[in-house]
Amino acid sequence: MKNTFVCDESMIITIPVGTIQELQDGQLMPEQFYCVFNDHFKVLVIKGKAQPLGAAQAVFGLLLCALALVFYSTYFWIFTIPSIVFVICGGLSFAAGKCLNMIVAKLSFSLNILSLCWSITSFVLNLFILDRFRTQSGKGVLALILSLLVIEFFICIFLIYWLSKAICRQHFNMLPTIVLKRGN
Repeated sequence: MKNTFVCDESMIITIPVGTIQELQDGQLMPEQFYCVFNDHFKVLVIKGKAQPLGAAQAVFGLLLCALALVFYSTYFWIFTIPSIVFVICGGLSFAAGKCLNMIVAKLSFSLNILSLCWSITSFVLNLFILDRFRTQSGKGVLALILSLLVIEFFICIFLIYWLSKAICRQHFNMLPTIVLKRGN
């Protein structure tokens, strides 16, 4: 028969056990004990990996939005919508790294997946537009836009990785490690 519960060292409960000579009221086990819970969601918030990446994502989104408004005159809305999504994702990722709110982290995770798809789509659309421009200044601005989209892609990948470690977890089938420690 297969074991359904796994001990993964994510929760360690340390119980100080008294000696038989120190027994009071017949208790060997104390009423209070110490528990260390190594939660990836709290690690995400404490180490703050989402904060600088979210801020960078929002800044790059604003820069992409400004470049799209200046560079594309006729169909600028195609390229500003992904930029606005990047700004919103960056703000949510910053908020997910700042506070302990699972709803914000889940929303940031889902919007980062959408943002990843938008960055790939915008990159492909900009590659098709690249052949149209014959001037060096047009190709230079388009190369800047493409490089910012590549950076957005990698930021989304890192945020999806860290947020998935914080959100997608098996907390139902995990058993704690119990350490009985002899009292001093």
